[in-house]
Amino acid sequence: MKINRIFSFGRTLKKEMIDDRATGLAAEQAFYYMLALFPMMILFLSILPYLSMDGQRVMMVVETALPRDTTRMIEENVLSVVSDSNSGLLTFGIIGTIWSASTGMNAFIRAMNEAFNVENQRSFLNGRLLSILLTIGMIVTFLIIFALFIFGEVILNTVSNYVFMPDETESLLKVVRWILTVLVMITILCCLYYFAPNKKITFKHVLPGAITATIIWQVVSLGFSFYVNNFGNYSDMYGSLGGVIVLMLWLFLTGLALVIGGELNAILHKNRSAG
Repeated sequence: MKINRIFSFGRTLKKEMIDDRATGLAAEQAFYYMLALFPMMILFLSILPYLSMDGQRVMMVVETALPRDTTRMIEENVLSVVSDSNSGLLTFGIIGTIWSASTGMNAFIRAMNEAFNVENQRSFLNGRLLSILLTIGMIVTFLIIFALFIFGEVILNTVSNYVFMPDETESLLKVVRWILTVLVMITILCCLYYFAPNKKITFKHVLPGAITATIIWQVVSLGFSFYVNNFGNYSDMYGSLGGVIVLMLWLFLTGLALVIGGELNAILHKNRSAG
């Protein structure tokens, strides 16, 4: 019986995604996220010189999040920005990131309104203000995740130099760090799914979509990165454009994961309202 309900829910989700043009909305998000990605990277990397971070350590973190072709494309610029503090770059990064990413956030808001089948009745000013606030929240979240990856490793190495720490304890702390990262992602996605649609829903009702989107994004990112690094050699086929193509595909899959989470929340909300 439960299996039939799962298949029925899956068919409903598929139908809603087709009706709401989920892939098109994901592609729209990917385009704007692409525009926002480099100002955001400039913002993050411009902060790191003030924290005396090692460039190679930063690249190790970047390589865990992006496919190899993409990291090769940006490695030289990353090391250059990290090694030299520049307040002008920091200012440009803040302004460029907020404006470009808020445009991508507008695309996400439209996708959520499509999922809940509601009209966006917010004024232009209120809509832009909401997208900017959500963008700032997303940037803060990325900074926290970045700090967990980099400073978590630094703190762990520093403590292990002064205090004996069994291998099991180090492994446990790494798992805890990963769990904290996932929890931070789920929290920001809950906020996005709660505030984005022009519809009043309870906060706990957006949790299933946030968890689902986080899991899908993690699986897709790991799987896509593994495929690109081991089988899909885009550099041989497309040359220097290989990194850009890989990045666009990854951003598209990211946008699709976000749309799927929103569609799932909308279906659950309709089922609760009908019941």
